[in-house]
This record gives sequence, structure tokens and C-alpha cells, in this order.
Amino acid sequence: MTYIVKDECIKCKLTDCVEVCPVDCFYEGENMLVINPDECIDCGVCEPECPINAIVADTEENIEEKDKWLLLNKKFSAIWPNITKKKDPMKDHEKFKDMKDKFKFFSEKPGS
Repeated sequence: MTYIVKDECIKCKLTDCVEVCPVDCFYEGENMLVINPDECIDCGVCEPECPINAIVADTEENIEEKDKWLLLNKKFSAIWPNITKKKDPMKDHEKFKDMKDKFKFFSEKPGS
């Protein structure tokens, strides 16, 4: 089991989860975070810290496109820089936080 970040994070990139992760397994893209599934120790402390419910266990039954998100987290955690400290959210995150199907906004670019 591992935890994954889904499309709710896109264009919000709230980093409350990063501060509580005991193994620093979060990686930062231009407009979202991902979890490295090989580094995640399945402790679950990040999940309740996400105010937009973008983090879920990969064993949850009702995750749409679960395999897609697991592969995306794995792929981009190998490319993007590690993030270990909380940062300010994205500028317009409030207008995107309740939006559904945000994958169209996904960026492969690394964060800064």
C-alpha cells in the first residue's frame, strides 16, 4: 500500500501534507505535488492534512483512474524536486479548489 496524490491537487498545491511527512516522500511539480510510492511508509499522516482531499490510499476502492494516478506519482516523483517544507499555495488556488476533473491543467514541469 502507498498513498497517492490525485487531480484535486492540481492548480492548488497546498503543502500542509509536506510538513508532517516523516520520510520526505513528496515531490513538487509546477502545479501539484506527488508522492514517491517507493519511499512512502504508509503511515497516513499526510491524508488528513490535505484540506482538499487530494491524498488517498491506493487501496481505496472508489478511486477513479487509480492506476493512472499511481503511475503519475511514481513517474514524476523520480523527476521533480523533493519538497520538505510548507510553502504558500498557488496564487489562484481558491477558485480551483472545488473544481472537478482538473487533469487538463496538469503540468509536467518541475516546481521551484
